[in-house]
Amino acid sequence: MVSFILAIIALVAGYFIYGTIVEKAFGADEKIQTPAVRLADGVDFVEMPQWKNFLIQFLNIAGLGPIFGAIAGAMWGPVAFLWIVFGCIFAGGVHDYFSGMLSVRHDGASIPEVVGKYLGKGFKNFMRVFSVIVLILVGVVFVTGPAGILRDLTGMNLQLLIYIIFAYYILATMLPIDKLIGKIYPIFGICLLIMAVGIAGALIFGGYPIPEVTISNLVNMHSDPGKNPVFPMLFITIACGAISGFHSTQSPLMARCISSEKQGRKIFYGSMIVEGIVALIWAAAAMSFFGGVEQLNATMALPGHTAAWVVNQSSMSLLGKVGGVLAILGVVACPITSGDTAFRSARLTIADALKFNQGPIKNRFMISIPLFLIGFILTKMDFAIIWRYFGWSNQTLAAIVLWTAGMYMVNIGKNHWMATVPATFMTAVCTSYILIAPEGFKLSQGISYSVGIIAAIVAMIIFLIAAKKVEVKTTVKM
Repeated sequence: MVSFILAIIALVAGYFIYGTIVEKAFGADEKIQTPAVRLADGVDFVEMPQWKNFLIQFLNIAGLGPIFGAIAGAMWGPVAFLWIVFGCIFAGGVHDYFSGMLSVRHDGASIPEVVGKYLGKGFKNFMRVFSVIVLILVGVVFVTGPAGILRDLTGMNLQLLIYIIFAYYILATMLPIDKLIGKIYPIFGICLLIMAVGIAGALIFGGYPIPEVTISNLVNMHSDPGKNPVFPMLFITIACGAISGFHSTQSPLMARCISSEKQGRKIFYGSMIVEGIVALIWAAAAMSFFGGVEQLNATMALPGHTAAWVVNQSSMSLLGKVGGVLAILGVVACPITSGDTAFRSARLTIADALKFNQGPIKNRFMISIPLFLIGFILTKMDFAIIWRYFGWSNQTLAAIVLWTAGMYMVNIGKNHWMATVPATFMTAVCTSYILIAPEGFKLSQGISYSVGIIAAIVAMIIFLIAAKKVEVKTTVKM
Protein backbone atom coordinates (compact mmCIF):
# COMPACT_ATOMS: atom_id res chain seq x y z
CA MET A 1 0.00 0.00 0.00
CA VAL A 2 2.78 2.46 0.97
CA SER A 3 4.69 1.79 -2.27
CA PHE A 4 1.55 2.38 -4.32
CA ILE A 5 0.86 5.76 -2.69
CA LEU A 6 4.52 6.80 -2.97
CA ALA A 7 4.48 5.85 -6.65
CA ILE A 8 1.54 8.19 -7.30
CA ILE A 9 3.28 10.99 -5.37
CA ALA A 10 6.45 10.39 -7.42
CA LEU A 11 4.53 10.77 -10.69
CA VAL A 12 2.96 14.05 -9.56
CA ALA A 13 6.34 15.34 -8.37
CA GLY A 14 7.85 14.25 -11.69
CA TYR A 15 5.39 16.45 -13.55
CA PHE A 16 6.28 19.56 -11.56
CA ILE A 17 10.03 18.96 -11.36
CA TYR A 18 11.21 17.04 -14.42
CA GLY A 19 8.38 18.30 -16.61
CA THR A 20 9.53 21.87 -15.91
CA ILE A 21 13.13 20.92 -16.73
CA VAL A 22 12.04 19.44 -20.07
CA GLU A 23 9.93 22.50 -20.88
CA LYS A 24 12.83 24.88 -20.16
CA ALA A 25 15.22 22.78 -22.21
CA PHE A 26 12.87 22.87 -25.19
CA GLY A 27 12.34 26.60 -24.80
CA ALA A 28 8.57 26.97 -24.95
CA ASP A 29 7.78 30.55 -25.99
CA GLU A 30 4.29 31.98 -25.53
CA LYS A 31 5.15 34.77 -27.99
CA ILE A 32 5.27 32.35 -30.92
CA GLN A 33 1.96 32.00 -32.73
CA THR A 34 0.79 28.39 -32.78
CA PRO A 35 -0.55 26.58 -35.89
CA ALA A 36 -4.09 26.79 -34.48
CA VAL A 37 -3.83 30.58 -34.72
CA ARG A 38 -1.78 30.96 -37.91
CA LEU A 39 -3.28 28.14 -40.00
CA ALA A 40 -6.88 27.94 -38.76
CA ASP A 41 -9.01 25.98 -41.27
CA GLY A 42 -12.10 25.04 -39.25
CA VAL A 43 -11.43 21.29 -39.70
CA ASP A 44 -8.13 20.16 -38.13
CA PHE A 45 -6.55 23.49 -37.17
CA VAL A 46 -9.05 24.73 -34.61
CA GLU A 47 -8.18 26.69 -31.47
CA MET A 48 -9.76 25.09 -28.37
CA PRO A 49 -9.50 25.75 -24.60
CA GLN A 50 -6.55 24.29 -22.71
CA TRP A 51 -8.69 22.14 -20.39
CA LYS A 52 -10.49 20.62 -23.37
CA ASN A 53 -7.23 19.93 -25.21
CA PHE A 54 -5.85 18.22 -22.11
CA LEU A 55 -8.84 15.88 -21.73
CA ILE A 56 -8.86 15.09 -25.45
CA GLN A 57 -5.13 14.36 -25.45
CA PHE A 58 -5.55 12.17 -22.38
CA LEU A 59 -8.29 10.13 -24.02
CA ASN A 60 -6.41 9.99 -27.35
CA ILE A 61 -3.35 8.40 -25.77
CA ALA A 62 -5.10 6.25 -23.15
CA GLY A 63 -7.03 3.58 -25.02
CA LEU A 64 -6.77 0.09 -23.59
CA GLY A 65 -3.04 0.46 -22.90
CA PRO A 66 -2.93 1.80 -19.32
CA ILE A 67 -5.69 -0.64 -18.34
CA PHE A 68 -5.17 -3.89 -20.25
CA GLY A 69 -1.39 -3.38 -20.49
CA ALA A 70 -1.11 -2.65 -16.77
CA ILE A 71 -3.20 -5.69 -15.85
CA ALA A 72 -1.00 -7.92 -18.01
CA GLY A 73 2.13 -6.24 -16.64
CA ALA A 74 0.99 -6.85 -13.06
CA MET A 75 1.68 -10.55 -13.64
CA TRP A 76 5.40 -9.73 -13.21
CA GLY A 77 4.75 -8.25 -9.76
CA PRO A 78 5.73 -4.94 -8.09
CA VAL A 79 8.58 -4.37 -10.55
CA ALA A 80 5.78 -3.10 -12.80
CA PHE A 81 5.32 -0.12 -10.43
CA LEU A 82 8.93 0.94 -10.98
CA TRP A 83 8.67 0.76 -14.76
CA ILE A 84 5.48 2.82 -14.78
CA VAL A 85 6.97 5.54 -12.55
CA PHE A 86 10.45 5.85 -14.07
CA GLY A 87 9.30 5.12 -17.60
CA CYS A 88 6.56 7.73 -17.40
CA ILE A 89 8.71 10.53 -15.95
CA PHE A 90 11.96 10.04 -17.84
CA ALA A 91 10.82 8.43 -21.10
CA GLY A 92 7.08 8.70 -21.79
CA GLY A 93 6.68 12.28 -20.60
CA VAL A 94 9.74 13.40 -22.58
CA HIS A 95 8.53 11.52 -25.66
CA ASP A 96 5.02 12.97 -25.52
CA TYR A 97 6.17 16.52 -24.83
CA PHE A 98 8.65 16.62 -27.68
CA SER A 99 6.36 14.90 -30.18
CA GLY A 100 3.67 17.47 -29.44
CA MET A 101 5.87 20.55 -29.26
CA LEU A 102 7.94 19.65 -32.33
CA SER A 103 4.67 19.40 -34.23
CA VAL A 104 3.69 22.83 -32.88
CA ARG A 105 7.03 24.25 -34.08
CA HIS A 106 6.55 22.72 -37.54
CA ASP A 107 3.05 23.90 -38.47
CA GLY A 108 1.24 20.98 -36.84
CA ALA A 109 3.10 18.44 -38.99
CA SER A 110 2.49 14.72 -38.55
CA ILE A 111 5.28 12.86 -36.80
CA PRO A 112 6.83 11.31 -39.97
CA GLU A 113 7.39 14.79 -41.40
CA VAL A 114 9.06 15.92 -38.14
CA VAL A 115 11.23 12.79 -38.02
CA GLY A 116 12.28 13.34 -41.62
CA LYS A 117 13.43 16.86 -40.93
CA TYR A 118 15.89 15.75 -38.24
CA LEU A 119 16.78 12.16 -39.15
CA GLY A 120 16.69 12.39 -42.93
CA LYS A 121 14.53 11.53 -45.95
CA GLY A 122 15.00 7.78 -45.54
CA PHE A 123 13.58 7.85 -42.02
CA LYS A 124 10.74 10.11 -43.19
CA ASN A 125 9.61 7.66 -45.88
CA PHE A 126 9.98 4.73 -43.49
CA MET A 127 7.99 6.53 -40.82
CA ARG A 128 5.23 7.46 -43.25
CA VAL A 129 4.58 3.79 -43.90
CA PHE A 130 5.40 2.52 -40.42
CA SER A 131 3.27 5.05 -38.53
CA VAL A 132 0.24 4.43 -40.76
CA ILE A 133 0.59 0.68 -40.14
CA VAL A 134 0.78 1.31 -36.38
CA LEU A 135 -2.26 3.59 -36.51
CA ILE A 136 -4.33 1.05 -38.42
CA LEU A 137 -3.32 -1.67 -35.94
CA VAL A 138 -4.36 0.63 -33.09
CA GLY A 139 -7.68 1.31 -34.76
CA VAL A 140 -8.31 -2.42 -35.20
CA VAL A 141 -7.27 -3.25 -31.61
CA PHE A 142 -9.57 -0.52 -30.37
CA VAL A 143 -12.49 -1.90 -32.37
CA THR A 144 -12.26 -5.54 -31.36
CA GLY A 145 -11.37 -4.85 -27.71
CA PRO A 146 -14.36 -2.67 -26.77
CA ALA A 147 -16.67 -4.70 -29.02
CA GLY A 148 -15.77 -7.79 -27.00
CA ILE A 149 -16.45 -6.03 -23.70
CA LEU A 150 -19.82 -4.74 -24.95
CA ARG A 151 -20.75 -8.21 -26.17
CA ASP A 152 -20.04 -9.67 -22.73
CA LEU A 153 -21.96 -6.83 -21.08
CA THR A 154 -25.03 -6.72 -23.36
CA GLY A 155 -25.15 -10.05 -25.19
CA MET A 156 -25.25 -8.26 -28.56
CA ASN A 157 -23.75 -9.82 -31.68
CA LEU A 158 -20.00 -9.11 -31.92
CA GLN A 159 -20.07 -8.40 -35.67
CA LEU A 160 -22.92 -5.92 -35.26
CA LEU A 161 -21.00 -4.10 -32.54
CA ILE A 162 -17.94 -3.89 -34.81
CA TYR A 163 -20.11 -2.34 -37.55
CA ILE A 164 -21.49 0.23 -35.09
CA ILE A 165 -18.04 1.21 -33.82
CA PHE A 166 -16.70 1.53 -37.38
CA ALA A 167 -19.64 3.78 -38.29
CA TYR A 168 -18.76 6.06 -35.39
CA TYR A 169 -15.08 6.01 -36.41
CA ILE A 170 -15.98 7.22 -39.89
CA LEU A 171 -17.89 10.18 -38.45
CA ALA A 172 -15.15 11.10 -35.98
CA THR A 173 -12.47 10.86 -38.69
CA MET A 174 -14.34 13.00 -41.21
CA LEU A 175 -15.96 15.75 -39.14
CA PRO A 176 -14.13 18.92 -37.96
CA ILE A 177 -12.33 18.17 -34.70
CA ASP A 178 -14.44 20.56 -32.60
CA LYS A 179 -17.81 19.22 -33.82
CA LEU A 180 -17.74 15.70 -32.35
CA ILE A 181 -14.40 14.98 -30.67
CA GLY A 182 -14.25 18.43 -29.07
CA LYS A 183 -17.71 18.01 -27.56
CA ILE A 184 -17.85 14.43 -26.23
CA TYR A 185 -14.21 13.65 -25.40
CA PRO A 186 -13.99 15.95 -22.37
CA ILE A 187 -17.02 14.19 -20.88
CA PHE A 188 -15.51 10.75 -21.38
CA GLY A 189 -12.17 12.01 -20.06
CA ILE A 190 -13.75 13.16 -16.82
CA CYS A 191 -15.61 9.83 -16.50
CA LEU A 192 -12.37 7.89 -16.94
CA LEU A 193 -10.66 9.94 -14.23
CA ILE A 194 -13.59 9.46 -11.84
CA MET A 195 -13.49 5.71 -12.54
CA ALA A 196 -9.75 5.54 -11.76
CA VAL A 197 -10.17 7.52 -8.54
CA GLY A 198 -13.04 5.22 -7.54
CA ILE A 199 -10.97 2.06 -8.08
CA ALA A 200 -8.00 3.57 -6.17
CA GLY A 201 -10.23 4.62 -3.26
CA ALA A 202 -11.83 1.18 -3.07
CA LEU A 203 -8.40 -0.48 -2.95
CA ILE A 204 -7.04 1.84 -0.26
CA PHE A 205 -10.07 2.02 2.01
CA GLY A 206 -11.03 -1.60 1.39
CA GLY A 207 -7.71 -2.77 2.77
CA TYR A 208 -6.69 -4.77 -0.29
CA PRO A 209 -3.15 -6.24 -0.04
CA ILE A 210 -1.28 -4.14 -2.62
CA PRO A 211 2.27 -5.59 -2.75
CA GLU A 212 5.15 -3.41 -1.60
CA VAL A 213 8.25 -2.64 -3.63
CA THR A 214 10.99 -4.40 -1.65
CA ILE A 215 14.22 -6.12 -2.59
CA SER A 216 12.63 -9.52 -2.07
CA ASN A 217 9.62 -8.54 -4.21
CA LEU A 218 11.68 -7.24 -7.14
CA VAL A 219 11.81 -10.64 -8.79
CA ASN A 220 10.05 -12.10 -11.80
CA MET A 221 6.70 -13.29 -10.41
CA HIS A 222 5.27 -14.31 -13.77
CA SER A 223 3.86 -17.83 -13.84
CA ASP A 224 6.19 -18.69 -16.73
CA PRO A 225 9.34 -16.64 -16.04
CA GLY A 226 11.45 -18.63 -18.50
CA LYS A 227 9.39 -17.50 -21.48
CA ASN A 228 8.57 -14.10 -19.96
CA PRO A 229 11.74 -12.42 -18.65
CA VAL A 230 11.22 -8.97 -17.15
CA PHE A 231 13.54 -7.55 -19.79
CA PRO A 232 12.29 -6.96 -22.43
CA MET A 233 8.77 -8.41 -22.03
CA LEU A 234 7.52 -6.09 -19.27
CA PHE A 235 8.71 -2.99 -21.13
CA ILE A 236 6.68 -3.96 -24.21
CA THR A 237 3.62 -5.16 -22.27
CA ILE A 238 3.21 -1.96 -20.25
CA ALA A 239 3.53 0.61 -22.99
CA CYS A 240 0.85 3.29 -22.75
CA GLY A 241 1.32 3.58 -19.00
CA ALA A 242 5.05 4.26 -19.31
CA ILE A 243 6.02 5.15 -22.90
CA SER A 244 4.18 4.59 -26.16
CA GLY A 245 5.04 5.56 -29.73
CA PHE A 246 1.33 5.71 -30.52
CA HIS A 247 1.18 8.91 -28.46
CA SER A 248 3.46 10.66 -30.96
CA THR A 249 0.91 10.03 -33.70
CA GLN A 250 -1.81 11.62 -31.55
CA SER A 251 0.06 14.66 -30.27
CA PRO A 252 -0.10 16.52 -33.63
CA LEU A 253 -3.90 16.51 -33.35
CA MET A 254 -3.68 18.73 -30.27
CA ALA A 255 -0.63 20.58 -31.64
CA ARG A 256 -3.09 21.96 -34.20
CA CYS A 257 -5.48 23.11 -31.46
CA ILE A 258 -3.41 24.76 -28.70
CA SER A 259 -3.23 28.55 -28.51
CA SER A 260 0.10 28.92 -26.66
CA GLU A 261 3.35 26.94 -26.44
CA LYS A 262 3.20 27.34 -22.66
CA GLN A 263 0.22 24.95 -22.66
CA GLY A 264 2.42 22.13 -23.93
CA ARG A 265 3.67 20.85 -20.58
CA LYS A 266 0.15 20.53 -19.18
CA ILE A 267 -1.34 18.98 -22.32
CA PHE A 268 1.45 16.64 -23.46
CA TYR A 269 3.66 15.86 -20.45
CA GLY A 270 0.73 16.18 -18.04
CA SER A 271 -1.46 13.75 -19.97
CA MET A 272 1.32 11.16 -19.85
CA ILE A 273 1.64 11.54 -16.10
CA VAL A 274 -2.10 11.12 -15.59
CA GLU A 275 -2.05 8.05 -17.80
CA GLY A 276 0.76 6.67 -15.66
CA ILE A 277 -1.40 7.14 -12.57
CA VAL A 278 -4.25 5.25 -14.27
CA ALA A 279 -1.82 2.44 -15.13
CA LEU A 280 -0.58 2.31 -11.52
CA ILE A 281 -4.14 2.01 -10.25
CA TRP A 282 -5.04 -0.86 -12.56
CA ALA A 283 -1.74 -2.66 -11.94
CA ALA A 284 -2.39 -2.39 -8.19
CA ALA A 285 -5.97 -3.59 -8.64
CA ALA A 286 -4.84 -6.61 -10.63
CA MET A 287 -2.15 -7.54 -8.07
CA SER A 288 -4.38 -7.18 -5.03
CA PHE A 289 -7.97 -7.97 -6.06
CA PHE A 290 -7.37 -11.72 -6.37
CA GLY A 291 -5.21 -11.88 -3.24
CA GLY A 292 -1.74 -11.41 -4.71
CA VAL A 293 0.40 -11.72 -7.83
CA GLU A 294 0.52 -15.52 -7.65
CA GLN A 295 -3.27 -15.68 -7.52
CA LEU A 296 -3.51 -13.21 -10.43
CA ASN A 297 -1.29 -15.44 -12.56
CA ALA A 298 -3.33 -18.49 -11.63
CA THR A 299 -6.65 -16.92 -12.55
CA MET A 300 -5.30 -15.41 -15.79
CA ALA A 301 -4.27 -18.91 -16.89
CA LEU A 302 -7.90 -20.07 -16.89
CA PRO A 303 -9.93 -20.08 -20.15
CA GLY A 304 -11.74 -16.80 -20.78
CA HIS A 305 -9.89 -14.94 -18.03
CA THR A 306 -8.60 -12.02 -20.05
CA ALA A 307 -7.77 -8.46 -19.01
CA ALA A 308 -11.35 -7.52 -20.00
CA TRP A 309 -12.62 -10.19 -17.60
CA VAL A 310 -10.43 -8.75 -14.81
CA VAL A 311 -11.88 -5.27 -15.46
CA ASN A 312 -15.41 -6.66 -15.30
CA GLN A 313 -14.87 -8.66 -12.10
CA SER A 314 -12.91 -6.03 -10.19
CA SER A 315 -15.11 -3.09 -11.21
CA MET A 316 -18.34 -4.82 -10.21
CA SER A 317 -16.89 -5.91 -6.88
CA LEU A 318 -15.00 -2.75 -5.93
CA LEU A 319 -17.57 -0.19 -7.07
CA GLY A 320 -20.84 -2.07 -6.77
CA LYS A 321 -23.22 -2.87 -9.59
CA VAL A 322 -23.98 0.70 -10.70
CA GLY A 323 -20.43 1.92 -10.26
CA GLY A 324 -19.12 -1.21 -11.94
CA VAL A 325 -21.28 -0.72 -15.02
CA LEU A 326 -20.15 2.91 -15.25
CA ALA A 327 -16.51 1.83 -14.88
CA ILE A 328 -16.86 -0.78 -17.61
CA LEU A 329 -18.53 1.73 -19.92
CA GLY A 330 -15.61 4.05 -19.23
CA VAL A 331 -13.21 1.27 -20.21
CA VAL A 332 -15.23 0.82 -23.40
CA ALA A 333 -15.30 4.55 -24.22
CA CYS A 334 -11.56 4.89 -23.58
CA PRO A 335 -10.34 2.66 -26.43
CA ILE A 336 -13.06 3.80 -28.80
CA THR A 337 -11.97 7.39 -28.35
CA SER A 338 -8.39 6.38 -29.16
CA GLY A 339 -9.38 4.23 -32.12
CA ASP A 340 -11.20 7.02 -33.90
CA THR A 341 -8.29 9.44 -33.51
CA ALA A 342 -5.92 6.70 -34.70
CA PHE A 343 -7.76 6.62 -38.01
CA ARG A 344 -7.93 10.43 -38.04
CA SER A 345 -4.17 10.60 -37.49
CA ALA A 346 -3.62 8.07 -40.29
CA ARG A 347 -5.66 10.30 -42.60
CA LEU A 348 -3.62 13.35 -41.68
CA THR A 349 -0.31 11.48 -41.98
CA ILE A 350 -1.14 10.39 -45.52
CA ALA A 351 -2.47 13.85 -46.39
CA ASP A 352 0.72 15.51 -45.12
CA ALA A 353 2.87 13.10 -47.15
CA LEU A 354 0.85 13.76 -50.33
CA LYS A 355 0.33 17.46 -49.51
CA PHE A 356 -3.36 16.79 -50.07
CA ASN A 357 -5.67 19.54 -48.80
CA GLN A 358 -8.11 18.14 -46.22
CA GLY A 359 -10.52 21.07 -46.27
CA PRO A 360 -12.97 19.59 -48.82
CA ILE A 361 -14.84 16.63 -47.35
CA LYS A 362 -14.44 14.61 -50.57
CA ASN A 363 -10.67 14.74 -50.07
CA ARG A 364 -11.09 13.35 -46.58
CA PHE A 365 -13.26 10.53 -47.95
CA MET A 366 -10.68 9.63 -50.61
CA ILE A 367 -8.07 8.87 -47.93
CA SER A 368 -10.32 7.53 -45.17
CA ILE A 369 -12.38 4.88 -46.97
CA PRO A 370 -9.38 2.70 -47.99
CA LEU A 371 -8.06 2.93 -44.41
CA PHE A 372 -11.34 1.68 -42.99
CA LEU A 373 -11.54 -1.17 -45.51
CA ILE A 374 -8.07 -2.38 -44.47
CA GLY A 375 -8.97 -1.98 -40.81
CA PHE A 376 -12.19 -3.97 -41.22
CA ILE A 377 -10.33 -6.83 -42.92
CA LEU A 378 -7.82 -6.93 -40.05
CA THR A 379 -10.62 -7.37 -37.50
CA LYS A 380 -10.90 -10.93 -38.80
CA MET A 381 -7.45 -11.72 -37.37
CA ASP A 382 -6.74 -13.03 -33.87
CA PHE A 383 -6.82 -10.08 -31.43
CA ALA A 384 -3.91 -11.49 -29.39
CA ILE A 385 -1.64 -11.65 -32.45
CA ILE A 386 -2.48 -8.09 -33.51
CA TRP A 387 -1.84 -6.83 -29.95
CA ARG A 388 1.60 -8.46 -29.78
CA TYR A 389 2.75 -7.00 -33.09
CA PHE A 390 1.32 -3.65 -32.10
CA GLY A 391 3.33 -3.77 -28.86
CA TRP A 392 6.68 -4.12 -30.62
CA SER A 393 5.96 -1.66 -33.43
CA ASN A 394 4.57 0.81 -30.91
CA GLN A 395 7.74 0.88 -28.80
CA THR A 396 9.97 0.96 -31.89
CA LEU A 397 8.14 4.09 -32.97
CA ALA A 398 8.75 5.59 -29.52
CA ALA A 399 12.50 4.97 -29.81
CA ILE A 400 12.63 6.68 -33.23
CA VAL A 401 10.76 9.72 -31.93
CA LEU A 402 13.13 10.03 -28.96
CA TRP A 403 16.14 9.94 -31.32
CA THR A 404 14.42 12.70 -33.31
CA ALA A 405 13.96 14.78 -30.16
CA GLY A 406 17.64 14.32 -29.37
CA MET A 407 18.68 15.56 -32.83
CA TYR A 408 16.39 18.55 -32.47
CA MET A 409 18.13 19.46 -29.23
CA VAL A 410 21.49 19.22 -31.00
CA ASN A 411 20.21 21.52 -33.75
CA ILE A 412 19.24 24.22 -31.26
CA GLY A 413 22.49 23.82 -29.32
CA LYS A 414 20.96 22.20 -26.22
CA ASN A 415 21.84 19.09 -24.18
CA HIS A 416 20.33 16.03 -25.89
CA TRP A 417 20.74 13.43 -23.13
CA MET A 418 17.21 13.74 -21.72
CA ALA A 419 16.02 12.31 -25.04
CA THR A 420 18.89 10.08 -26.13
CA VAL A 421 19.29 8.13 -22.87
CA PRO A 422 15.69 6.78 -22.98
CA ALA A 423 16.07 6.39 -26.77
CA THR A 424 19.08 4.13 -26.22
CA PHE A 425 17.24 2.08 -23.60
CA MET A 426 14.17 1.63 -25.81
CA THR A 427 16.36 0.63 -28.76
CA ALA A 428 17.79 -2.17 -26.63
CA VAL A 429 14.29 -3.17 -25.49
CA CYS A 430 12.79 -3.31 -29.00
CA THR A 431 15.75 -5.14 -30.56
CA SER A 432 15.89 -7.72 -27.77
CA TYR A 433 12.13 -8.24 -27.88
CA ILE A 434 11.79 -8.97 -31.58
CA LEU A 435 14.67 -11.47 -31.29
CA ILE A 436 13.31 -13.30 -28.25
CA ALA A 437 9.52 -13.04 -28.67
CA PRO A 438 7.27 -15.88 -29.94
CA GLU A 439 6.13 -13.66 -32.83
CA GLY A 440 9.76 -12.74 -33.54
CA PHE A 441 12.87 -14.88 -34.10
CA LYS A 442 12.54 -16.97 -30.91
CA LEU A 443 16.25 -16.76 -30.11
CA SER A 444 17.82 -17.41 -26.73
CA GLN A 445 17.94 -14.72 -24.04
CA GLY A 446 21.73 -14.55 -24.20
CA ILE A 447 21.82 -13.85 -27.94
CA SER A 448 18.84 -11.48 -27.79
CA TYR A 449 20.27 -9.42 -24.93
CA SER A 450 23.71 -9.22 -26.53
CA VAL A 451 22.38 -8.08 -29.90
CA GLY A 452 19.99 -5.64 -28.19
CA ILE A 453 22.80 -4.00 -26.23
CA ILE A 454 25.05 -3.85 -29.31
CA ALA A 455 22.22 -2.30 -31.37
CA ALA A 456 21.67 0.36 -28.69
CA ILE A 457 25.39 1.20 -28.54
CA VAL A 458 25.66 1.38 -32.34
CA ALA A 459 22.59 3.64 -32.50
CA MET A 460 24.16 5.98 -29.95
CA ILE A 461 27.47 6.06 -31.83
CA ILE A 462 25.70 6.86 -35.11
CA PHE A 463 23.74 9.59 -33.35
CA LEU A 464 26.85 11.16 -31.80
CA ILE A 465 28.64 11.16 -35.18
CA ALA A 466 25.64 12.82 -36.83
CA ALA A 467 25.36 15.29 -33.94
CA LYS A 468 29.02 16.24 -34.36
CA LYS A 469 28.44 17.03 -38.03
CA VAL A 470 25.47 19.24 -37.11
CA GLU A 471 27.55 21.07 -34.52
CA VAL A 472 30.34 21.66 -37.09
CA LYS A 473 27.86 23.05 -39.64
CA THR A 474 26.34 25.32 -37.00
CA THR A 475 29.79 26.60 -36.01
CA VAL A 476 30.72 27.30 -39.66
CA LYS A 477 27.49 29.28 -40.24
CA MET A 478 28.18 31.37 -37.17
